[in-house]
Amino acid sequence: MAIAYPHFIGSEKSAMEAGIILSPSSPSPSLPHVILTQDELKKIAAYKAVEYVESGMVLGLGTGSTAKHAVDRIGELLRQGKLKNIVGIPTSKKTHEQAVSLGIPLSDLDSHPILDLAIDGADEVDPYLNLVKGRGGSLLREKMVEGACKKFVVIVDESKLVNHLGGSGLAMPVEIVPFCWKFTAQRLQMLFEESGCVAKLRTYENGEPFVTDNRNYIVDLYFKREIGDLKVASDAILRLAGVVEHGMFLGMATTLIVAGECGVVVKDK
Repeated sequence: MAIAYPHFIGSEKSAMEAGIILSPSSPSPSLPHVILTQDELKKIAAYKAVEYVESGMVLGLGTGSTAKHAVDRIGELLRQGKLKNIVGIPTSKKTHEQAVSLGIPLSDLDSHPILDLAIDGADEVDPYLNLVKGRGGSLLREKMVEGACKKFVVIVDESKLVNHLGGSGLAMPVEIVPFCWKFTAQRLQMLFEESGCVAKLRTYENGEPFVTDNRNYIVDLYFKREIGDLKVASDAILRLAGVVEHGMFLGMATTLIVAGECGVVVKDK
């Protein structure tokens, strides 16, 4: 279940700048209440994040429905000449194709091991800015790119806010090698048995295993209860042979931008 962050403070000015009309409970009764779609909220958060982008930057380009809006906006600003000398490092083949279609110059971590900024979405965000990412299947490349940046701006709509990671009841992805994947999935499930964990191989509609850009599989973990200390959980997962990476991004986000019906709120770590 999504929750509000009581320590986030949004203003009427910031909400109006972002194109959001405040709810009737705010001190602007003359403004009508507008219900925005989830995609519209994602776009608002993405456009706000792109305000952090400056000419000459090396950028990590995220993957997913929210990050797509940010990449589109960067391409638009390049075409308009408002941004120049941008270099993008895409986090997936899909984002690579999108960036190429927009004329965004691209490179890789071998040539640019330190990035100025990365912008990406998240599947869950807890009150400490820890994230679950990877339901789109790009968690490994996302973690590599976003772990190499000086500033990591996370963009979400308010539905992604949770009390604790796994709190949405949806998947926490783990990328694994295909070899003996059932064995690895069973070990992952046993690892979090006390949390009521169920491990499921991600598949396509035809039942074939989902394959990542790195030719690996993904096991999605579903939790009924909290998993406890996230650092301990992270270390335990990564110690299992066969595991490549998991979708918990702990202590990586430096700025969170949340778009909701009452405005845009920004939290810096």
